[in-house]
Amino acid sequence: MSRSNQLNFKYILSISMISALGGLLFGYDWVVIGGAKPFYERFFEITDIPTLQGWAMGSALIGCIVGAAIAGKVTERFGRKKPLGLAALLFVVSAAGTGGFNDFNVFIVFRILGGLGIGLASTISPMYIAEVSPSIYRGKLVSLNQLAIVIGILAAQIFNYVIADPVPENMTDLEIMNSWNGQTGWRWMFWAELIPATLFFVLIFIIPESPRWLSKNKRWDESLKVLNNIGGAIYADEVQEQIKETLKEASEKVIKIGELFNGKNKKLIITGILLAFLQQWCGINVVFNYAEEVFTSAGYGVSDALFNIILTGIVNLVFTVIAMQVIDRWGRKKLWLFGSVGLGLSYLLIGMFYFYGLKGFALVVLVVIAIAIYALTLAPVFWVLASEIFPNRIRGAAMSLTVTALWIACFLLTYSFPILNSALGAYGTFWSYGVICILCFLFVKYKIPETKNKTLEEIEEIF
Repeated sequence: MSRSNQLNFKYILSISMISALGGLLFGYDWVVIGGAKPFYERFFEITDIPTLQGWAMGSALIGCIVGAAIAGKVTERFGRKKPLGLAALLFVVSAAGTGGFNDFNVFIVFRILGGLGIGLASTISPMYIAEVSPSIYRGKLVSLNQLAIVIGILAAQIFNYVIADPVPENMTDLEIMNSWNGQTGWRWMFWAELIPATLFFVLIFIIPESPRWLSKNKRWDESLKVLNNIGGAIYADEVQEQIKETLKEASEKVIKIGELFNGKNKKLIITGILLAFLQQWCGINVVFNYAEEVFTSAGYGVSDALFNIILTGIVNLVFTVIAMQVIDRWGRKKLWLFGSVGLGLSYLLIGMFYFYGLKGFALVVLVVIAIAIYALTLAPVFWVLASEIFPNRIRGAAMSLTVTALWIACFLLTYSFPILNSALGAYGTFWSYGVICILCFLFVKYKIPETKNKTLEEIEEIF
């Protein structure tokens, strides 16, 4: 919009930050289990049962997939605000329950509930921010969600490190189980999430409903009021007219999954799903999984390795902040292309190190560089593009389907990594992810237009 001097940026930023708390809880809930793992496994006596170890780590993914899958239907019917409140409540219940019981099956139930909250929040938070943000700020504000995720990850890493008592390397499983860490410490790692989760739940009552959802449901006066609070009367009239234009030919019935794959919608849905798979299969989660092993192989002790993992979280945070400053200036497409090339080269070099048996500080540097590139490019750009490319009428359902695809891709990546690593070796696995980065570059270069500084309605016309 041309009337940027009339925008109430403080108001826009405040409601966007509240919504982005969903991302912070997403990041914390996703990572906290890694620090608790050595202790709850001893407590539940599953250290020699790989299937239960995997189930404990991966059970939240089931909730993630279900939460993302139902988010579309829920947001289409109830708006964006109430489902965000539901996600906040799920985070509160999960945080309290995961550390509150002594039965492994109950532990799993609360992990799945936390995953359900992640699935809802990861879908709705960026969508809500996109729908309340003026075009000139949208990239930066939607990136708040990624920033919040990174802050949540770093917070979990720090809390895990601070809460856990030092563990001597010669401690037996029985000694660890009977220690403070094994009986109580791991519980506090989960309970620490209660503070931001409760804050999120309380603050949700403050934010307004999405003006675009209100308009879609013909609640024009309420929509106009929200838009007026965002940018004044002239801005509100202009944006509401644009929204009306895009909704003129829209059907009033609830969007069904089959309808998403009809006509022009089909290309957009396939684009969103491909972006989700490419962002996950760039392999960065494997880099995070390899971090502890890389640091240990470089000569660091266990405690130092855990501390170095916090440093990777700090790098992740710093480059996410940088991304927020440049995403509306450089554009989504340019950042994605740069990230694909940068990650591809990083994986080529990391693979060469493993192929020739080279380890040490240089390998650690390559891992940190890969994390920095991802944080600057693919991580925030995906969430911005996913919240922008779908038309107003189908945005809720389409975003839900895209984020569901993201979690399925994450599950497949996590599940297939040990298989690939066994069949191809570490070097072959990283080179495979490098090839995917090349495909990622080509897809975005030739299939994705630039969307910076365009309203959601203008983007709809482009696609």
